[in-house]
Amino acid sequence: MNVAEKKPIEENSATARIRQGKLVSNVITLAHGGGGKAMRDLIDDVFIEAFSNPALNTLEDQARFSLDDLASYGDRLAMTTDSYVIDPLFFPGGDIGKLAICGTVNDLAVGGATPLYLTCAMIIEEGMRVDTLRQIVSSMAVTARAAGIHIVTGDTKVVERGSCDKIFINTAGIGVIHKDYQLGAHQARPGDHILVNGFLGDHGAAILNARGDMQLSCPIESDCAPLHTLIQSLLQAAPNTRFIRDATRGGIASVLNEIAETSRCAIEIHEARTPIRTEIKGFCEILGLDPLYLANEGKLVAVVPEAETAAALAAMHAHPLGQDAADIGSVLAEGRPGRVHMQTSFGGKRIVDMLVGEQLPRIC
Repeated sequence: MNVAEKKPIEENSATARIRQGKLVSNVITLAHGGGGKAMRDLIDDVFIEAFSNPALNTLEDQARFSLDDLASYGDRLAMTTDSYVIDPLFFPGGDIGKLAICGTVNDLAVGGATPLYLTCAMIIEEGMRVDTLRQIVSSMAVTARAAGIHIVTGDTKVVERGSCDKIFINTAGIGVIHKDYQLGAHQARPGDHILVNGFLGDHGAAILNARGDMQLSCPIESDCAPLHTLIQSLLQAAPNTRFIRDATRGGIASVLNEIAETSRCAIEIHEARTPIRTEIKGFCEILGLDPLYLANEGKLVAVVPEAETAAALAAMHAHPLGQDAADIGSVLAEGRPGRVHMQTSFGGKRIVDMLVGEQLPRIC
């Protein structure tokens, strides 16, 4: 079933939540996490106002779903959770709210699942401005609505000033995996091709540039985007796709090493076929970074059988988030199992190892 065809969620109660209060302060205080009227006003005026849907509006301790409806999407549930602590909160191409929705949607989608429902838990630092919080929540609502996802339950905590950095967000998600999809990092086979859906490293470079520590000018926006419709197109065109993973922290280098290690195979990629913007290359050269390890929030790595590679690439190119998709390498029949290497543009070869340590902290 296509995302656009998804059924609306059911009413959990005949009585929808009635808005009972309105915030009078523009600054978050400890009272907004205390469980009383101030907290109820915050929830009503900020969260319900933005996320409103029948399952959420009742504000019960859980959201409930029809098993029959879930079963119409596939035969297995997928569940994931992630926390977002990015610095700065707002950056070119996105913000922490958009990131929290896209990240969890993508974590479900790369397993072949149709993302359906999300939760949202926020830890807010005392003293945060309410209009900043509204901006973040509005971004989450817009992104979720565009992705066809419902935020159905949540939690709010307010901590003392200095106990966290402005706001941390956790989102968890539930999706259903179509019965025909069997994805796994252990399934790479010799001859399979390695595909990516576009330019790499944009998110990491955008965040580092937005921090302003290096006083560099790099007009790059984050690639933050929900990838579930692109992945659905890819899987429909290439149903025997072995594995998909979004290349977030650690970049594509870490994803490729995970595949090589789990499948006990060798992987070769080609520098000339790996899409990296000239600006990102220059940015990395100045700072001594490797773009293969930069984080992405709208890029995936797919391992596709050779016979389905052309169809997979065509499907990706036809999607707005895959127009710059490329076939960057393959799984080798020979070579040291677990090893990833790159054929350089100069005709040499270099090992692409697993990232050691943290290249950029608080990147997502």
